Parts: sequence; structure tokens; C-alpha cells
Amino acid sequence: MSDKKSLLKNPRVIIFIVLLLGSIVAIHPGYTPGSGTTSHLNFGLDLEGGSWLQIKLEGALAQIDVDSGKLVSGIVEPIIGAPVEITKNNLDVGGSAEKSVTFTTSAAVSASQLEYLGTVSVDKLSGSITQVTISDTSKESLVQAYLSKALDAEVVPMSTQDGTVYEIRTAVTEQQLETLLEKVGGSIHKNEDGTSTYKEGVSTDTRDLTKNILSDKLNSLGIKDIPVRTVGDEYILIDFAGIDLATAKEIAEKPGKFEIRIQTTGNETEHVLYGDSIVSVGVPSYHDEQWHTPFTLNDDGARTLQKIALDTGAIDNPDAHYLKMYLDGVEIYGAPLSSSAAEKLREGPIYSWEASTGTDEAAKTEATALQVHLRAGALPVNVKLVGSGHVDAGLGGQFKNAAMIIGLISLLGVAAVVYFKYKRPEILIPMVGTSTSEVIMILGVAALIGWQLDLASIAGVIASIGTGIDHLVIITDEVLAEGKLPPTRVFKSRITKAFTIILGAASTNIIALSPLVVMGFGTLKGFAITTIIGVLIGVIFARPVYAVVIKELLHVDENGTASVTE
Repeated sequence: MSDKKSLLKNPRVIIFIVLLLGSIVAIHPGYTPGSGTTSHLNFGLDLEGGSWLQIKLEGALAQIDVDSGKLVSGIVEPIIGAPVEITKNNLDVGGSAEKSVTFTTSAAVSASQLEYLGTVSVDKLSGSITQVTISDTSKESLVQAYLSKALDAEVVPMSTQDGTVYEIRTAVTEQQLETLLEKVGGSIHKNEDGTSTYKEGVSTDTRDLTKNILSDKLNSLGIKDIPVRTVGDEYILIDFAGIDLATAKEIAEKPGKFEIRIQTTGNETEHVLYGDSIVSVGVPSYHDEQWHTPFTLNDDGARTLQKIALDTGAIDNPDAHYLKMYLDGVEIYGAPLSSSAAEKLREGPIYSWEASTGTDEAAKTEATALQVHLRAGALPVNVKLVGSGHVDAGLGGQFKNAAMIIGLISLLGVAAVVYFKYKRPEILIPMVGTSTSEVIMILGVAALIGWQLDLASIAGVIASIGTGIDHLVIITDEVLAEGKLPPTRVFKSRITKAFTIILGAASTNIIALSPLVVMGFGTLKGFAITTIIGVLIGVIFARPVYAVVIKELLHVDENGTASVTE
């Protein structure tokens, strides 16, 4: 028999050992007197205790029936204070023709009164008759403009197979919406079975956008990783592991819908822009004896701010027209335009701005908080706290200990079954060692990527132990099909056959679990991700190393009773 290379010189074994040691370093296990065991693992709410909050996204979806002529009359007449007569209207005509509507009235009309409806041209006809044409518009944009102004909220028309659905991004009941539409001769569309198309909630895209922005806002506050999950199209669930309920509520109230408004007369304000018009935010800095938070507006936001500053007189009298910033309807900042900014706005839009907060440490803190609110972007909808709860830290610790005990029992149970089947330590030790190493590597990956381990994730680890042992049994049975180690050529053939089976089984597992990862069904996502990580680690690293180790160990054993030819 020719000499065998030492296991420690085998490239696969070397890579396996390096990954195992790297995983231990990533986990960083330790012990602190008084605190007990410590690690870099991030445990979830059910293993560490803490609080959870359920928030509701305020909004509504509905299809709307309205006559475009009555719609225009219903919008325009209250504004100009006089009746109108529609003389030309092609808003209901299909095709790509330019949409416009023309009407006449006896009242004096200025283009600025109606420009939020589209491009407005005003012509004086004979006598006191004025003709007004609104172009670059459509029935959908007019409905959007009317509801946006009436509800002081964003309204987004969405094209679907069933027609145009309007997403109203504020809390509005079906009766309130019907009342508003009746004023312009409209109503909520009915389905074929007579049911209303009104639905409380928001679209899936808006829900996911809200979740992502909320997650960015919460995690930018520098606490620990805070998972944010969606529940249906109306609710978002937030876990605050290791954080008490009062603190969790305080944190959750910080992010919200960001808006800039301008003071008009008295305490009245007018909407200017939402947070999505802010394209970048700089680091707070101290200069000119003030703390400043710099931010940049996109083109639409800059032009809108200039126009409203001109229309409200803020350029001529900045001190009477404060720019105010709101988060969830609560004012978080207010200040007038500087004299230099007012003069620049006369000439054109300003894209780069700075919000000054003061000179002391409190001003520095305010500037930093304002940076967080600006940088994270605006929530598309307002949110409302509808549920909350708390998991005691002691109970979470019990769950953690129970999970560890269950994992250990599972490993010992598997070891007992394997020993009963083969009754050979040289098979049992590599199997148990390989499974233990896989668990360490899974936890190492979780520590590196900051994945929060919960009970479902622990269940995924336990499932990986079972899957791994299945694969190792397949390898062992193929290799020892005749009760002893075969010649090298036969050994390679059987290993190839075993890995064909293993790869097929692993692929099936990954494909079956992938929908849970993509769709994210709550805690099941943790189970799926952990199991997939375990399968990949096993197939790519652990199984090949086990095949090498088992061949060497069985070869040594066979040396005492028979020769092994090559």
C-alpha cells in the first residue's frame, strides 16, 4: 500500500479547519462574571426578551366613477366663486390625443388659481366672459388633484387590469370619501356583484416601501438590529429584542412621515414638499456660530419651494413666513428664510440648503436628529400604533436555554442511532464531529451577517443536523456497501454516486424553502434562511471533508485485518 497524505495536508481539510476557526472567532464566545456567557450572536425577541409593536398603515384604495365635466365644474366653481360652462371636453376620449378641457365663466380667473390642475390659459372674450383652457391633464390627474387638496394628502392613481385604482395615503372612511366625491358628481365604483371597491389599507408596493424606510430609520438610530416585518397589506410588526416597552414606543414614534410646510397667514401653513424630494443629506457642521444640517433637493422640490416662497410672500417678508418641518404632523423644526436665500430665490430655485439649529449642545443634538429624519426619507403614509406587548427577559432566557438543551439532545440522539447502526467509533466520531462543526459554522455565518436568531432559526439549525446526518449516512453506506472499504477506484465511483444523491436532495430542500425566504412569512423566513445556510455549508464544505476523513480512518482500521489494494 502506498503512503497516504496526512489529513492535515489535504486542501479540503485545511479549508474546513480555517472556516471552523473563523466561525468560532466570529461567534466570539466568552464568559463575564455576573453576566454569564457572552457572544457576538444576535438573539431575537423570543430568546432574549423585549418588546414588540404592531403599527397600522393609514390609507385607502378605491376605484372612482365621475363625469369629467362635472368634476371640472365641481373643482373650479368653489375656487372662482362663480358657475362655469363646459364648452369643450375631450378628457373622456381614448387614444393618445392631448387631453384638455375648456370652459367659460363670468368671473375673473387667474392662471395661478388653477395651475395645480394642469397648464392653464386664460382668454378674455366679449363682455365679461372669460374662457379658460386646462391642458396637459386627464380625468385621473384631476381626481388626484381634487382628492389631494381636499384631504391634504398624497393620492396616487394606479393602473390595474380592472381600471384605475386610487391610493389615498391618509386615513379616510368610505363615507367620508363618498361625501367628497358627491360634491363633484362622483362616487365610489361598484363591482359587478354590487360590492364597493373601497378597501382600507395601502398597496403592496407602498407597504413594502414603508417597511424599508421604517427599517432604515429605526436601525440608523444606532441601537441593535431591529427586524421589521409586514403582516398583510395594513400592518407592520417590529421586534425590539432586549428593549423595554416604554423605550420601544419612544423609538417607534421617532420615524414617520416627513414634510416641509410654509407659514402663510397667522398659524396657517401650506404644504411645500415631502421627504422624497430630498436627494442627499450631509453631516451636521458648526460654522458661522451655528450648528447646521445640510440637505439637497431634487429639481421638482427646489422649483416647488421657490414658487411657493414667491406666492406666499416669504421672499419679501421671511420673518412672517417660517419654513417648518414636520414628522407625523408634529413640528420638529421651524425657521425663516435667511435674507441671502430669499434674494437668491428671486432669481431661481435653490437646490442646496442648510437648516440651522442654534449654538449649544442641545442644538448639536437637534441637528443630528434632523439629519436622521432627513436622510431616511419620508414614510409614504402615516402610521398608527394598534398593538404592543412585552416578553420578559427571564422567559426569553428560559427559551434560549431550552433551545440549547433541545439541540444537544438532538445531537446525542442522532449519535446514539448512528452508533446502534454501525457500532464503530471511527464512523461515529467523524459523523458527530462533522454535524457539530456545521452548527458552529451556521452560527458563525449568523454572527457575521448580523442575523437575528429566534426559535424558528434554532429549529432550522436542528433541521440542518438531521439533514446532515442523512447525507453522511448515504456516504457511509455507499462506501461500505460490502462491509469494508473498497479499492480506491471503486471508492471514488461510490462517492460520486453518493454525492449525486446528496446534491439532488440538497437542491430539493433549497428550492422548497426559497419561497419562504422571498415572501418572508414572518419567523418562517428565519427557519428557511438558517436551513438553507446549513445545507450549503454541508454540501460545499462538510460532506467532502467527511468523505476524506472516513476513507483515512477506515483504511487504518482495515490495515489490521486485510490489505487494501489500489
